[in-house]
Amino acid sequence: MRFPSALFFLFGALGIGMLSVCSAPAAHAQQARSPATLVGLITDAETGDPLPGANVIIAGSTRGVAADENGRYELRNIPAGAQRLYVTVLGYAPEARNLNLRPGAIEVIDIALEPAPIEIGEVVVEAERDDAWLRRFERFKEAFIGASPNAADVEILNPEVLSFSGRVSNLTAFAAAPLEIENNALGYRLTFFLKEFHTTDSRTRWDGEPLFEALDGSMQEEAAWDERRRTAFMGSFHHLMLALLAEQPEAQQFRLYMRPMSSMPAATDSPFSPPPRMSGNRFPLDDLSDILKPGETADERILDFEGAVEVVYTGATETDAYRAWQQRFTQRGGTRRGERFQTSQIWLERGPATIDYKGDVVDPYGVTRSGYFAFKRVADQLPKEYRPWQ
Repeated sequence: MRFPSALFFLFGALGIGMLSVCSAPAAHAQQARSPATLVGLITDAETGDPLPGANVIIAGSTRGVAADENGRYELRNIPAGAQRLYVTVLGYAPEARNLNLRPGAIEVIDIALEPAPIEIGEVVVEAERDDAWLRRFERFKEAFIGASPNAADVEILNPEVLSFSGRVSNLTAFAAAPLEIENNALGYRLTFFLKEFHTTDSRTRWDGEPLFEALDGSMQEEAAWDERRRTAFMGSFHHLMLALLAEQPEAQQFRLYMRPMSSMPAATDSPFSPPPRMSGNRFPLDDLSDILKPGETADERILDFEGAVEVVYTGATETDAYRAWQQRFTQRGGTRRGERFQTSQIWLERGPATIDYKGDVVDPYGVTRSGYFAFKRVADQLPKEYRPWQ
């Protein structure tokens, strides 16, 4: 079965449930690599005419440009390894390319976009926001931006480009233009090219790519942003990937367990398929080679395992916001005593996943996540090149 190229699945919390400063993982995952350069021409696939102003970005990063009047672009200082090039312009179908860049390479990538004229009535900017639209918008914000403490300081600047269909509990969203999002918690402005969005009570997925731009702030604001960025990174999925590559999960305050699946639905493109069920048993993962295999090159590893891996990050405990989210959207949690460490689960609905030396999944959405990894959404998202130790 062919899967969409840019789907991000987020599940509700499952399983159990001080930030401390950790040293950088020290292994091949952190070795310096000469950056690469991308150059090319963006054209109309039917006429061959150049497309000036086309947006050319490295998805999830701070690197992006607009094509010049001749349709040409140049992107410098791109970290080698797995990258996703995303090109879009109004009136054309967007194009995405998954790349594996060689250190120091200058690669020529020309892209011809297929025209996709906007028919009258096909995409409508919501001019009148009735109560039904507002209810759907609030649900969209909670599912997309998130419910973490950072979410309170995130604003969608152009909500009028959004339209919705379906019930609040089974919602589809459409964006007539890129979403402009200001994250005053982490100090970034995002341009989010949203292609599709679906959410239910148990699963959220979207297809789209963000471009980050750092905000300018006072010394006090910069210091606060630095601290919140570190907090968002520590214990995150990306932090876990770097710790695994460095073979230092325990040093980075991660404990890993295997959890068998008691049921696993067939792989599907549907955003509304039910999540799998995990057994109540878990077993310590003592040997990383049980889940992490050699890749095709020295700079790659393969995540490959059956069932789920439960990830307990002992560097931080669950927040009140997480417990409230868990109870509301998963009908779990209830009254619990004592603090619990942040706990997540990952599994492989699409088969083995390749991880490059930067901790990036070569197939960007090859690892399904639940628990704390699912709780952290756009409000806690950082540029893929961010490292707290740099």
